[in-house]
Amino acid sequence: MVDELHQDEYRTLADIRFELRRFLKFSERAAREEGLTTRQHQALLAICAALPDGMVIRELAERMLLKPHTVTELVDRMEQAKLVQRQQDDEDARQVRVVLTDAGSAMLASLSSAHRSELRRLRPLLTALLAKL
Repeated sequence: MVDELHQDEYRTLADIRFELRRFLKFSERAAREEGLTTRQHQALLAICAALPDGMVIRELAERMLLKPHTVTELVDRMEQAKLVQRQQDDEDARQVRVVLTDAGSAMLASLSSAHRSELRRLRPLLTALLAKL
């Protein structure tokens, strides 16, 4: 049985979706200002979170909810831009890991600082909205 929602709950859900979408627009704009696509930003963040070993393409594809061939093309472009590099896996020579370069790390640090500030600004609003549900 599905719980019936009241009008104020619909309003709250709409407000949450609006604020999340507004954050995504902020994120897209911030990435674009750094010369990145949103997928490149997402990939840099996922790879950094997997430190110190980086990620294989399959892991990155899973994390980004994309097909491996799409991520391979993305990594190719990021490698050409000197944001990432491929390295042979220490334990399995058949595996290639994707790691951040110093330039990729620096760009991600700048973006992440701006995102953290924006999320801290949004925290009270989102907390209040979520409490309404």
